[in-house]
Amino acid sequence: MQFAAHPLLAADQRADAAAHDAITLLPSRVTLLGRLAERTRTVGEVPATLLLIGLLRRETAWPMPASQLGQVAAALSADLRGTDWLARSGPTEFAVLLDGAAHDAETATNRLVGTIASAGVEGVTACAGIAGLSWDASPSEVHRRATLCLTAARSVGAGRVIRYSGGRR
Repeated sequence: MQFAAHPLLAADQRADAAAHDAITLLPSRVTLLGRLAERTRTVGEVPATLLLIGLLRRETAWPMPASQLGQVAAALSADLRGTDWLARSGPTEFAVLLDGAAHDAETATNRLVGTIASAGVEGVTACAGIAGLSWDASPSEVHRRATLCLTAARSVGAGRVIRYSGGRR
């Protein structure tokens, strides 16, 4: 990415590049963590859940083509409720912030995983990890929990959804 010659314009461009994914134009992981921090403040009144949806491909060539990522992002975006919030969390991961408890989010997660399978991107399926937001867990910790579940789901295979249910020691 080429930045402007003027220092203030260049700083604005760098900030925007960090806030949004260049391929899908969705909010980035940096923005996601900020949004989780904001949402954690009100989780006592209205519970919230982070879904990490990971793409699985038959073809293992990297990186995933931008056209396919855009197609998946569009399909996910079209299947979200008005209060849901979509971001790109990694090279082949999308994050969705939902209102509601983690155990209630499984239905929505299964629907979104199915959306990807039927999005028309040949050879691409998905699985997901779910973690509830909590006032005593940092945004990075919530993301780590969802990533842990996504990693476990990926090891099982397409269509699998795993919810974090670990407790404190």
